Amino acid sequence: QTGRGTTNLAPGVMFDDADDVAPDVVWISRERIATVLDKDGKLHGAPDLVVEVLSPGTTNERRDREAKLKLYAQRGVLEYWIVDWRQRQVEVFRRAEVTLRLEGTFREEDTLTSPHLPGFSCPVGSLFAQLPAPGRG
Repeated sequence: QTGRGTTNLAPGVMFDDADDVAPDVVWISRERIATVLDKDGKLHGAPDLVVEVLSPGTTNERRDREAKLKLYAQRGVLEYWIVDWRQRQVEVFRRAEVTLRLEGTFREEDTLTSPHLPGFSCPVGSLFAQLPAPGRG
């Protein structure tokens, strides 16, 4: 809404031939997009913010929590959110020097904000509003 950047759903991000990922959502600032968006329509550099929604399965969860966290930290992502729909929470990792560190775990009663998204706020509970209540299958 501020015009400071753009949000993309499931974009291809090509860091190099061996490291390509398809995060669920990214936000990238206007300043950064000019340097990382290639003619092929894919990002060839780090977005400012990456959001991954955990997929079912131990292997998928490990990939998002370990491999992708490490990759995004190495490649310069400023903020990484892991949305855990089963636990109804969002883990927020923010850049601290050369890595991404856990800033906090936000639950349904909390509100997400980001220093990279001025004016943005989102009640975490609203992310899970369409899901059945816990314990009700």
